[in-house]
Amino acid sequence: MDMHRIAVLLLTLSFCALATAQNGYQITTNEPEEGESSSSDPAFRAIAEIGFVGVLDHKVQFGNNGTYFDYREDGGQDVLFPVTRFSVELDFNERNTFVFLYQPLRLETQVLLNEDLIVDDLIFPANSSVKLLYNFPFYRISYLRELMPNNDQWGFAIGASLQLRNATISFESGSGNRFRTNRDVGPVPALKIRTNTQLGEHWDLELEADGIYAPVSYLNGSDNEVTGAILDASLRTGVQIIEPVRAFLNLRYLGGGAVGTSDNPDPPSDGYVKNWLHFSTVSIGFAYAFN
Repeated sequence: MDMHRIAVLLLTLSFCALATAQNGYQITTNEPEEGESSSSDPAFRAIAEIGFVGVLDHKVQFGNNGTYFDYREDGGQDVLFPVTRFSVELDFNERNTFVFLYQPLRLETQVLLNEDLIVDDLIFPANSSVKLLYNFPFYRISYLRELMPNNDQWGFAIGASLQLRNATISFESGSGNRFRTNRDVGPVPALKIRTNTQLGEHWDLELEADGIYAPVSYLNGSDNEVTGAILDASLRTGVQIIEPVRAFLNLRYLGGGAVGTSDNPDPPSDGYVKNWLHFSTVSIGFAYAFN
């Protein structure tokens, strides 16, 4: 799915917003006293999460004549899988935040097929075993602009993200003589929001979401109808343990996918892909803040 034009547009908007934010500040001669940090000094946060992911619904099809395969019902994804998530955030000038995120996501199963499975015109027969790999890690860089910088109780920020997907989806027979794989690397732009509120002296609640729905053919002029979407939304409650360390519990929905035909498929594929997923994750994490 070619989304380069959207990526360029969103990155341009992000940097325009950043430039506007920088130009909008007044220069002041008030300097912090010795030993006191300025509110405009950059602040960093390192964040790590660990937990599990559960598959709510996940289906994939390769080839127009392929099976629309249900990973949860027939592919062994009816159990929990470990998940981790890492990010670094940079705050500066009170209202601007950059985020770099890495999310590994690897689901491996092996099942005995109840029915024939067709992947890019290759038949994996019923009553045979098949090894399934769904490896979909992604990297994401985001920019957020705080709209309520002087409110100590509430925060609300909007911005944009650019995600790089790095997908490998494979089907291999237990005997090893049948194999199909689909690999893809590409940019995925998204809009981003973040809002938070203080629940007390040490507790807070935060909602964050990255998402987009994109009928790509209208944007890149392709004759092939391709539609893609992502939504990464989380609800997080945190507590300040000691001054630099914050712990949190996070509930997340991760969904999206794409349907359409590639302009330049690699044989034996005819280029048609239909892939939609709905995952939920529960994790605990820690954020370490330093200036």
